[in-house]
Amino acid sequence: MDSRKSEASPLDLQPTRTGWLERLFKLRLHGTTVKTELIAGLTTFITMAYIIFVNPNIMADAGIDHGAAFVATCIAAALGCLLMGLYANWPVGLAPGMGLNAFFTYTVVGTMGYTWETALGAVFISGVLFMGLTLSRVREWLLNSIPVSLRHAMGAGVGLFLGVIGLKTAGIIVDSPATLIKLGSLHEPAPLLAAVCFLLIAILSYHRVFGAILISIIAVTIAGWGLGLVHYNGILATPPSLAPTWMAMDVKGVFNVSMISVVFAFLFVHMFDTAGTLMGVAQRAGLVNADGKIDNLSRALKADSASSVFGAMVGVPPVTSYVESAAGVAAGGRTGLTAVTVGILFVAAMFFAPLAGMIPAYATAGALIYVAMLMMASMAHINWDEATDSIPAIVTAIMMPLTFSVADGIALGFITYVALKAGTGKYREISVSLWVLCAIFIAKFIFL
Repeated sequence: MDSRKSEASPLDLQPTRTGWLERLFKLRLHGTTVKTELIAGLTTFITMAYIIFVNPNIMADAGIDHGAAFVATCIAAALGCLLMGLYANWPVGLAPGMGLNAFFTYTVVGTMGYTWETALGAVFISGVLFMGLTLSRVREWLLNSIPVSLRHAMGAGVGLFLGVIGLKTAGIIVDSPATLIKLGSLHEPAPLLAAVCFLLIAILSYHRVFGAILISIIAVTIAGWGLGLVHYNGILATPPSLAPTWMAMDVKGVFNVSMISVVFAFLFVHMFDTAGTLMGVAQRAGLVNADGKIDNLSRALKADSASSVFGAMVGVPPVTSYVESAAGVAAGGRTGLTAVTVGILFVAAMFFAPLAGMIPAYATAGALIYVAMLMMASMAHINWDEATDSIPAIVTAIMMPLTFSVADGIALGFITYVALKAGTGKYREISVSLWVLCAIFIAKFIFL
């Protein structure tokens, strides 16, 4: 008699009552249940639900209708989550990316002067390129050819850029003819409430309070309402029309030499952010095989890249995998049922448009500042003892906020890396793709 039969886990002894869910998501194989997956999905949704308030405010600054941006955010997130759950069977939530949305509005539209329709066209093209790279071996080649230091610097630089946006939106920093920027008036309620929101998020997060960002945004909004700064417009309503953003992207406008760096910026930041997030979540969810390979990683990357294409169609910046998904994994999420649950909750969120419209800019600014701090943590992985690695990383990260452009920060960082490696005789550390990108970026600065 085989003694192994007596060692079956309690989960194996439970009757299969989930039917098609079991067959679709392989719950028993992953050691989970429907109840656990639903709880994990709710956990992930609450930790990332702040995007339905933050993203429409940022999109509105680009001239996009706030109501349409709200619905587009919910639909894009829902589609991304459903695709990730049903196709890749991963417990990962997706939504428009923080940092990339700020780059979309404040650099491409605000600084460079392109229309938001053209910016959406750039998002669409970068999404198509990401899909193409994912379907080919070029993805691995490109991921491996970009130095690790620059990958981490891009994430940190986007964080710094996002932080400056948050501080500026809150009025904590303002422009100054003498010093470019200076501290704003702390006698005004908006900067103070933004600072309170940031500190509250940090404190609650330290104590591992469930939904810290969402709780803090709502708390500060209620405080603003008590001070007469926020007007109550109701909670539930029929979702606003998506018509202002549906298929509004201007793809033809992207075929301009000056847009090359914009498309590259969307592509690189999205690709490296996605790869890092998915690999991190895979480790926590136990999706790594005994030989070190990650189950369905290719499918997860395809789902992520396809979500950006769909996102551009409905009218949002690149849709990407959220690191907040780790909260759902910690709650037991192991399969795509977690992601599907998140997607369904985003659909339900569309009926809360009046609540989203009440959220003031200073409340979302506090969240932006906090997320920026988290993104800065990637600088810890840079080799500070090697100047030819650390200096380009610093240039990349610092020049993003100082030039108010993610694209320019990436370009200057890449040029610095190639120049330092070549100047110190370390030619072997310069990949072919880096030489090509460096030439393109130099041509951009010379001719544009």
